[in-house]
Amino acid sequence: MQITVQPVVSRRDQREFIKFAWDLYRGDPNWVPPLLMSIKELLGYKRHPFYGNGAIQTFLARSGGKIVGRIAAIIDGAHNQTHQEQRGMIGFFESINDHQVAAALFDAARKWLRDKGMTSLRGPLNPALNYECALLIDGFDSPPTFLMTYNKDYYPSLFEHYGFRKSQDLFAFWGHVNMLETLDPKLLSLAAQVQERFQITVRPSTKATFADDIDAFLKIYNRALPGTWGFVPLSDAEVKQIASGLKLLIVPDLVRIAEHEGKPVGAVFGLLDYNPIIKQIDGRLFPFGFLKILFGRKKLKRIRLVSTNVLPEYQRFGLPLVLMKSLLESAMAWGIEEGEFSWVLESNHLSRATLERGGAKLIKTYRIYDLDPA
Repeated sequence: MQITVQPVVSRRDQREFIKFAWDLYRGDPNWVPPLLMSIKELLGYKRHPFYGNGAIQTFLARSGGKIVGRIAAIIDGAHNQTHQEQRGMIGFFESINDHQVAAALFDAARKWLRDKGMTSLRGPLNPALNYECALLIDGFDSPPTFLMTYNKDYYPSLFEHYGFRKSQDLFAFWGHVNMLETLDPKLLSLAAQVQERFQITVRPSTKATFADDIDAFLKIYNRALPGTWGFVPLSDAEVKQIASGLKLLIVPDLVRIAEHEGKPVGAVFGLLDYNPIIKQIDGRLFPFGFLKILFGRKKLKRIRLVSTNVLPEYQRFGLPLVLMKSLLESAMAWGIEEGEFSWVLESNHLSRATLERGGAKLIKTYRIYDLDPA
């Protein structure tokens, strides 16, 4: 097979880069298209604040005039500053089942990153750990939840054949409301004791406080996670961008803010699994897709528990349990029947143990790979 890999330079190239995923996954019942508006921003085809401290170059692989693969080479300036590395990232990878095609794509991204001074590789990240990331390696029998990745089951082989090695696994846990009947009653009692002892108040978000609450959540996120594997803080511009993008999608009733003496100290939010609707509208919010999301979301019965974050000085209080108890009550009132806790780092032993103790089941495993040296 004669393969050529060329950088994306024109608007036509950009359209073909995006469209390739639709061609590759046609007929796959578990694939969910990305939101077109979002993917264009994350690819750098439209303005996105991530690239204020980063760079990206996308590539297309062709054979016989037909597109057979794609990849993005990414420089995450914030990651390299935080971790004192010169690590290049790869992402937005798609390929036919051919090691030669995958190798040609990896070679092109690798060379571009080496020319920019990068000495090692990590991926897939789309474009960073704070966004969609990692390769699905187990759990191909069901669609992903909202903002989680999905890929062909032969992708791990393409990465590993080239020389990529596991860096970290990420897990998705599943739970159903029926499991609450078997939940250890001591956990609920402990949550009530914690709330009373430390005088913690937990409130939902409202339309009036929503913008401030999302901003508070993201700022708590930045303060809560340093020290965890691969963490990179979100910039102020990214915080604003994410908050703006989520404004349409987050249900205030499924947001919980923990406060101590009137100060937000912890937050959790559940994100409805919009993927069934996104598949129906084929990733197109306009002209009518966003209306289907707005008017169809009350029928959604699945939630993704994205993150529970507490300021470091309050983490020993047991606030995550308090927040989750409150969120569960609201989710059941909304009519939610099942939830996914994703993603959870392999190295986050406390969160994994807590979920397992609560009866949650591991249903999907994702992997981030490294290649050293680049």
